[in-house]
Amino acid sequence: MREIGLPSLEVQIQPGEETLVNVETIFYTQPQPFERSVTLLGFDVDLVATPVRYTWIHDDGTASTTSRPGRPYPAMDVTHRYREPANDVHPRVDVTYRVRYRVDDGAWQTIGQTLQASGPAAELDVREAAPVLTKP
Repeated sequence: MREIGLPSLEVQIQPGEETLVNVETIFYTQPQPFERSVTLLGFDVDLVATPVRYTWIHDDGTASTTSRPGRPYPAMDVTHRYREPANDVHPRVDVTYRVRYRVDDGAWQTIGQTLQASGPAAELDVREAAPVLTKP
């Protein structure tokens, strides 16, 4: 399985490439089914990898873990509140997979350990905004 490689997922960020300090920033990803068939030592081996954990690396010294991939607004399943302004923050999502396999259409078996795929880093700027009162 390590030689084949597992899919790394891109983190999606809302509102986009910029967010504000102390505002909930939404994170989510879009998992894809992973199924492969390979021939190993003359045997047909079917592999299925299922995401079981998502580790959200915020790149501000914090991370959080969920069992779901999050969803876009208005769901707000996975959010993070940046506390300091920063240029070029690089959040990502690392996905932990449980892998099942079967040999020559036999019974499915689960590999005893989970495997992790680190996602590519996104680019995000965290800005600070000052409130301004105006008269209508």
